[in-house]
Amino acid sequence: MRAKPIESMAPLFLSSLLLLLSSGSLHAQQNITLGSSLTPQGPSSFWLSPSGDFAFGFRPVEGSSSSYLLAVWFNKISDQTVAWYAKTSDPDPALVQVSSTSRLQLTSSGALLLQDSAGTEVWTPQFVGAAAYANMLDSGNFVLAAADGSTKWGTFNNPADTILLTQVLTTPKMLRSRITTTDYSNGRFLLNLQNTGAALYSVAVPSGNPYDSYWSTLGNTTEMVFDPMGRVYITLNNGTQINMTSGVVSSMTDNYHRATLDPDGVFRQYVYPKKVSDLQSQAWSIVGMQPPNICKALMAKVGSGACGFNSYCMFGGTNNQTTCMCPEQYSFFDEKRKYKGCKPDFQPQSCDLDETAAMMQFQLKTVYNVNWPLADYEQYKPIIEDQCRQLCLMDCFCAVAVFNDNDHACYKKKLPLSNGNMEGDLQATVLIKVPKNNNTQTQLSESSKWKKDKKYWILGSSLLMGSSFLVILLLVAVILFGTYCTIIIKEAPPPPSSSNVGLPLKAFTFAKLEKATGGFQEVLGAGASGIVYKGKLQDELGTCIAVKKIDKLEQDSEKEFTVEVQAIGRTHHKNLVRLLGFCNEGKERLLVYEFMSNGSLNRFLLGDVRLQWNLRVQLALGVARGLLYLHEECSTQIIHCDIKPQNILLDDNFTAKISDFGLAKLLQTTQTQTITGIRGTRGYVSPEWFKSIGITAKVDVYSFGVILLELICCR
Repeated sequence: MRAKPIESMAPLFLSSLLLLLSSGSLHAQQNITLGSSLTPQGPSSFWLSPSGDFAFGFRPVEGSSSSYLLAVWFNKISDQTVAWYAKTSDPDPALVQVSSTSRLQLTSSGALLLQDSAGTEVWTPQFVGAAAYANMLDSGNFVLAAADGSTKWGTFNNPADTILLTQVLTTPKMLRSRITTTDYSNGRFLLNLQNTGAALYSVAVPSGNPYDSYWSTLGNTTEMVFDPMGRVYITLNNGTQINMTSGVVSSMTDNYHRATLDPDGVFRQYVYPKKVSDLQSQAWSIVGMQPPNICKALMAKVGSGACGFNSYCMFGGTNNQTTCMCPEQYSFFDEKRKYKGCKPDFQPQSCDLDETAAMMQFQLKTVYNVNWPLADYEQYKPIIEDQCRQLCLMDCFCAVAVFNDNDHACYKKKLPLSNGNMEGDLQATVLIKVPKNNNTQTQLSESSKWKKDKKYWILGSSLLMGSSFLVILLLVAVILFGTYCTIIIKEAPPPPSSSNVGLPLKAFTFAKLEKATGGFQEVLGAGASGIVYKGKLQDELGTCIAVKKIDKLEQDSEKEFTVEVQAIGRTHHKNLVRLLGFCNEGKERLLVYEFMSNGSLNRFLLGDVRLQWNLRVQLALGVARGLLYLHEECSTQIIHCDIKPQNILLDDNFTAKISDFGLAKLLQTTQTQTITGIRGTRGYVSPEWFKSIGITAKVDVYSFGVILLELICCR
């Protein structure tokens, strides 16, 4: 309501009065000196004003034994109502909440600093210069003051959701409601004081994006005042005062005062008696509010309205409080946070239902004096009520139908319903769609669920049967393969030495390998332990092989050769060159490997052809996987001892495969030069080889690192 301009001397007189009150209080306080500190627990957890009416310090969060707010509160009343609480700085202020091990200190340099247990800064007020001392004033304003008594920073200039008597807010400023009475996080409503005017908004949580205003003033705004006479008003630059509330208090000195933007979006002015004979009746009383009825004032095109989606708002009662309600067969998502709205307690209507099924399962019940005015998505006119009911029942999107008898119009509304409120003068019939009975709905829901899950049951059963069939086939194949292998081994001529008994690899005769290699004619490569020849088996596939003829092996190493071959024969990995068989006949020791058509990695690193980067990456990964298998996944750990590009072979698909692994132990320990040649190549040798220490798998990792550099640089 707009008040008439007051006389020109009145604002000056009022401002002078407020200044005198503030400055007089400031000099009357006992100063809080530099170096003082507070902790959440213990005797020094807050600083009191001289009268003890207000306190500044750590306030425990309701429902938590370890979280605290930095706050100002009414200290002498039973519930110690919070009037201010710390938030972070703009542009996105957020609640400051700390643990029991935090500390607030007025430092020797004149700063107010809140730190956590690790000494990290959590919050500090922003002001220019340094404070000489601090004060908790009887007005409820906690200030940091300069040596001359002027205020450097105060809680009155940085409000949260409340303003107190004598407090003046100059533009731009804002109040942000809490999310609930006990949750001080940023809530759903905002009072914004700008040069262009003041307004109340609903906002999106948690972003703070404002929706349409539900109360506002026009004109060039200068300040918002809570004057000593108990009026809360907006002042324009032409001197006009616009009342925020119409509160009138008979006795200013006998009451505590506050004005708060409450969690329900209503800006209320309260008083609390300081002295009463009956303590049971001591409580905050409302003496003014804005808007008078938020249920009707707040009609946002975007957002849920005063209450949550699918709920409706009731306003009034003895304390003029907002109450959110759910319609029939709906319930709150969260009983403690009703602003989150309501959900249906039944399965919504399926769009697959035909007209008969819809009529059998659902009905429209009348909701009296409730409406959701901005949720319409379709309108019919002219029409009768029975047709309106029919149209909503047949429409799976329709949750509510409103029939207006005056103009014979039907409005369909769909979920989520918004801006719901009680309207005692509603001239329409509101019909909400609900199931006819819970038992039918439950059966239908279970039937629908079975139909929905039926295909998964069929799929699961099919997979189970198919898997069982495959397992049976696999077992049969293993049995047949084992029988076939037994026959082949029995047919193969036994080698002269008995030491090969029990080896899982195929035993070749020397004559057969000599024939396969054409008398050992085509040399593929040579190493310290022997020469590798290309061969071709006389089988149906004409399998190409690589035959390594080991020399420099004395007779007393025959047992060691057998053990090593048996260990290597049990290895099988896609990144290892597969050992197909062996020959242990007389003095001849030969190993038969699969043939690698693309040769060694060495020719691609040092030759004219450079492999693409993606392929080099895959080669590096392949070598790494092969080494991992040898070092950690074999039943017996195998250390290669000579990882180098010449021992990394490539198949038709350029898959990297490690060759020559596990044969270092075949050589006698007295052959030092040979050991050096096999167990390491210059440039790839790890430092362990030059020390009198045990050799581990790390020597292969070192060599792999060198190869990795070569693959990256191609040099």
